[in-house]
Amino acid sequence: MNKKKAWLLTILFVAVVGISIITGDSNYLKAASSLGKDTLTMITSPDYPPYEFYDTKGGDVYDGLRLRQIVGFDIDIAKTLAQKLGFKLQIMESDFNGLIPALQANRADFAMAGMTPTPERQKNIDFSIIYYEAKDTIVAPKGSNLKQPKDLSGKKVGVQLGTIQEQNAQKIAQKVAGIQLKQLNKVPEVVQEIKSGRIDAAIVEDTVAKGFAQANPDLEFNIIPSEEASGSAIAFPKGSSLAEPFNKVLQQMKDNGTLAKLVAKWFSQNTSANPASSTPTKGGLNLDFTRILPDIPFILRGIPLTLLFTLLSVSLGLIWGTILSLLKILGIKPLTWVANAYTSVFRGTPLLLQLALVYYATPQLTGYDISALEAGVLTFTLNSGAYMSETIRGGIQAVDKGQSEAAMSMGVPYWLMMWDVILPQALKNILPALVNETIGLLKDSALVSTIGVVEILRSAQIVGANKYIYFEPLLFAGLIYYVLVMGMTLGASALERRLRESE
Repeated sequence: MNKKKAWLLTILFVAVVGISIITGDSNYLKAASSLGKDTLTMITSPDYPPYEFYDTKGGDVYDGLRLRQIVGFDIDIAKTLAQKLGFKLQIMESDFNGLIPALQANRADFAMAGMTPTPERQKNIDFSIIYYEAKDTIVAPKGSNLKQPKDLSGKKVGVQLGTIQEQNAQKIAQKVAGIQLKQLNKVPEVVQEIKSGRIDAAIVEDTVAKGFAQANPDLEFNIIPSEEASGSAIAFPKGSSLAEPFNKVLQQMKDNGTLAKLVAKWFSQNTSANPASSTPTKGGLNLDFTRILPDIPFILRGIPLTLLFTLLSVSLGLIWGTILSLLKILGIKPLTWVANAYTSVFRGTPLLLQLALVYYATPQLTGYDISALEAGVLTFTLNSGAYMSETIRGGIQAVDKGQSEAAMSMGVPYWLMMWDVILPQALKNILPALVNETIGLLKDSALVSTIGVVEILRSAQIVGANKYIYFEPLLFAGLIYYVLVMGMTLGASALERRLRESE
């Protein structure tokens, strides 16, 4: 009997161990329930093909509408990670130098953008294991003979702001005398500076340099020998519990060949360069708008968002500006002081700074995860309200005093008098100024591209990054802005004529 019990216990123990071995990974990897949510938010900078970029020709279709879709090497890895860990994946975007602030503000669960762990970055965020090794290259005009770091002596060298290439370039500049560094926000801007002759070379990652060299035959690149290990890793907010399960899945992807297949898929081909663009350049701008014809619908899809943003900002800004102007003319000193101080602050600080503070600080101060569009509308409302308040105040004070005196003598309440008598006349007088403010908001809406809103300018920059070109998409975006402004101007002129007819 004891032998039978011993055998049963042994069989039971072996079965438990076997089941644990077989199912241990899946139980370990299903981390969604332990975090209390089923969706992970990834933030990236989708202007860095083949790591991450917009599919300007395809995209998902929802209710008959084609949606913008970010694709690339990092995106495929993120989707695999989310699937293995039992999460849904949500992707948001930002400029590269905004990724770490977004993680620090807990706006995203992790970031992927070909980011290399460095001691400076590791002080502020956590990293996974390295999932891809890349090399730096020197990109320069063909025939420049800039092959090694020492050849950059006395040269102007461009780098992308906030990247490992910028840090490596600074180290090279400490060893090689005479190097002048120029930091820019995006790699396409760096490459364009080379073609414009403003810089002599750039330090760019090899996979990206390959695409630019294929699309621009007047450029060449040479790999810089690596002195220390570097590569791409996933970034997390400090203390994130995701690092350990992510590392386990990444190691599995390395061991079973999944990562190797993704590397072959994305790096063995040029994902975006147009063969037609591989003809020798002839000098000048060398414009060829046929290269962006397939992507024009993608750029045009930025128009509704730009118009929505402008309409909301102008409407709310007009309301807020009217309130501020009334506070300034009421004659109540504390309210007048507050309104004047508010106007001084928002007129005296850069709009881009206000936008960054609202977008990144709001989640930390209030706990509300404000969207990029909401942050843009709020910032522009607060800013335009400050400017409009002065315009509206001047319009109100320009109305003949006899109008208010007559209304008051008839016993009309102050607020009703302002609403029915003074403000309509003031708005008619300041209409041209309000139209100018609206046009300014329409053009300034391009600033929201810095926090990931894909409006007209951002759409054009995305197409340029995918095609490894610069001027054509930006010139087309400029044409769109011009048509919108002219349409707005004509509409305002017609409205002004209509209002004058009623006088």
